[in-house]
Amino acid sequence: MVATLDSISMRAKMVVEGYIIGQHRSPYHGFSVEFAEHRSYEPGDEIRHIDWKLYGKTNRLYVKRYEEETNLRAHLILDTSKSMAYTSGGVSKLEYGSYLLAALSYLMIRQQDAAGVVLFDENIRSFIPPKSIPSHLNTLLNTLDIDSPGEDTRIEPVLHEMAERIKKRGLVIIISDLFDDPENIMNGLKHFRHGKQEVILFHILDRNELEFDFNTRTKFVDMESGEEITTDPWHVKNEYKNLIKGLQDYYRSECRLNLIDYVPLFTDDSLDKGLSEYFNKRQKLG
Repeated sequence: MVATLDSISMRAKMVVEGYIIGQHRSPYHGFSVEFAEHRSYEPGDEIRHIDWKLYGKTNRLYVKRYEEETNLRAHLILDTSKSMAYTSGGVSKLEYGSYLLAALSYLMIRQQDAAGVVLFDENIRSFIPPKSIPSHLNTLLNTLDIDSPGEDTRIEPVLHEMAERIKKRGLVIIISDLFDDPENIMNGLKHFRHGKQEVILFHILDRNELEFDFNTRTKFVDMESGEEITTDPWHVKNEYKNLIKGLQDYYRSECRLNLIDYVPLFTDDSLDKGLSEYFNKRQKLG
């Protein structure tokens, strides 16, 4: 577990810092909050918030507490169902989603936003509420030590449950291959919007799930139901590709109507693409 945590932490740090260097700007500046009072220093608090003048007078460590301890509360919701384990040879959708979630968590906490993580399949498996203290990042990354995918996908009830559990307005990020009924998924997403949450939907697919690049007679197995079908791919390729494109168009259209940011990503895309979408959203939120 420690090795996995170190690996995910290092990957998240390298992705975020590389992204910042590439952008020639830092998102870690420009967020201001008003000073309210002092509170006792706790392990994990940033040293730069210690009031050293007060320490000189009292010989005790206090940190400055602000009217808003964080600028933004974000819930990052990751689909860990069986279908997310698919890979055509590179990184699986689940691994890619985990790396994206880790990088987003790293970026948020570094800029003093509060990040929380939810893992689900047909039910919620883990729920780590948002916090902004630096030590919370290890808690989030430790949650990503996923040995194997979960059960089948049931997205809508999970989204409804989370929409009810999240009381404070903020940002909700969903990372999934969306292999469930599209209308039901949109109903769940609309529930967040009804609660005045801002929403980013990352639609994760393997490139082969779009291109359907199979050249010989192939047996296809549903990773969740176990159903099998053997066919010559060229018989169904065009129909399949149109189906996937239609699915993306549906989400794109419905999300636009409901003021949800829809972001299709492939597992061979740079994680910078996902970070850019989040950063653009963060700037709009102020």
